[in-house]
Amino acid sequence: MPKPKREPHLISDKTANLLKRVEQAKAGGGADRLAAQKAQGKLTARERLDLLLDDDSFEELGLLVEKRATEFGLAQRYLAADGVVTGLGRINGRSVCVFSQDFTVMGGSLGLAHAKKICSLLDLAEESGVPVIGLCDSGGARIQEGVESLGGYAEIFYRNVRLSGRVPQISAILGPCAGGAVYSPAITDFVFMVEGTSHMFITGPDVVKAATGEVTTFDELGGARTHSSRSGVSHFTAGSEQDCFRQIRELLEYVPQSCFEAPRSVIPTDDPKRSSPQLGRISEMDAKKPYSVHDVIWEIADGHSFFEVHRDFAPNIVVGFIRLGGDSIGVVANNPRHLSGALDIAASEKGARFVRFCDAFNIPLLTLVDVPGYWPGVEQEHGGIIRKGAKLLYAFAEATVPKVTVVLRKAYGGAYDVMSSKHVRGDFNFAWPCAEIAVMGPQGAVDILFRREIQAAKDPAKKRAELIDDYARNFANPYLAAQRGYIDEVIPAADTRAKVVAAFHFLKNKKVEPVAKKHGNIPL
Repeated sequence: MPKPKREPHLISDKTANLLKRVEQAKAGGGADRLAAQKAQGKLTARERLDLLLDDDSFEELGLLVEKRATEFGLAQRYLAADGVVTGLGRINGRSVCVFSQDFTVMGGSLGLAHAKKICSLLDLAEESGVPVIGLCDSGGARIQEGVESLGGYAEIFYRNVRLSGRVPQISAILGPCAGGAVYSPAITDFVFMVEGTSHMFITGPDVVKAATGEVTTFDELGGARTHSSRSGVSHFTAGSEQDCFRQIRELLEYVPQSCFEAPRSVIPTDDPKRSSPQLGRISEMDAKKPYSVHDVIWEIADGHSFFEVHRDFAPNIVVGFIRLGGDSIGVVANNPRHLSGALDIAASEKGARFVRFCDAFNIPLLTLVDVPGYWPGVEQEHGGIIRKGAKLLYAFAEATVPKVTVVLRKAYGGAYDVMSSKHVRGDFNFAWPCAEIAVMGPQGAVDILFRREIQAAKDPAKKRAELIDDYARNFANPYLAAQRGYIDEVIPAADTRAKVVAAFHFLKNKKVEPVAKKHGNIPL
């Protein structure tokens, strides 16, 4: 809020003392440390809040909190705000709770008072039903405070779990995040990282070298690119802190304040019945020719706009948010451009996490299916594709939000079941005329069903080709599934947007009573 103006001669001694304390607390680690922060290309804790939040909306809490620890020279040190700025603010007019760790104060290390400030903020978010945003820039536990620092982390973790599925939790890694500190962001819903300045790891390069002999760098071990593309820990990569805050503000436009609300709708400016010749052309392509499913998503979405999540991880499945008729919708789509759109371990976990987030926060799900099955191989089997692949099945079956599915080209085997089929309670299931729904592709089916007949033929290759054509014509199509009620309607591809907008509009008031139990046991 704007600071009230005071005439110097009207300030009492007590007020002057207060203003001095406030100024000292807001000074962080001092001019030298603030300059060092800038030299690393990083913003200060308070500058970050100014950029993230609406103008003049931040109300600080706990500014004058101080440490109690006195060991190892702490008695002689003043730690401004104990290294973390906490408070309330607004983003696009919506209330949020936010904390910003201050690396200029003992490297942003977490002590007991620091932890208590964050815990108080998380408790307030739970009681008030507002999202939490953490701006992380910390060297980890404050060694001087020993077990109290560790206890502080555990108290934060406990609250992260309590808040999970209740209010959205967002973490932005804007510097180091090491050791036990990484587990709080890992529990939150979305993690943002900035190229060049963000690092997350359990143990740093020096410890890795001492323990295993492996030589690595900070970026290779735990940089933004590593965690966005290889580990999947990070959902969004930003080129700068400013870009990171822009993305956070955009993300919040698609999610509600809490699980007790629906996401905000906007007034649609796009024709809900808009036809798409581009989708018609995609549906007429050679079934063996790959395409990017992004082209399909953009054609369906309001304003051709798609906010993708986890873009660089497991690209064979695409997840993110669009608007349909002004409403926020979560999209899960197989992407034939990568691994033919097959499901592997990484894609299954990526999809499952996103589906469960959407279900927790009342965001309807649109599933676009073009899947040949699960990706085969010894590495996948030994890596646990049975257990880990079941996570996506569990997530879709568990979800009670409105679910609309469109089979674009192929849906084979168990992957057909998994991708929000009618059997796991998809509400509306559509298919394009070119869709192939079967246990497996025509080539594999013919080789199994007609093996002896092919071997006995005078020209086995010709006989096999004839049988494949016959099988594809009679079985690799959407009509058998439609005859049995597993597909509600076979639709012209060009009409996909109109069909799904109408379906979600009909499902807007869908209610499903939860099964009476404590909770399920997802195959983790």
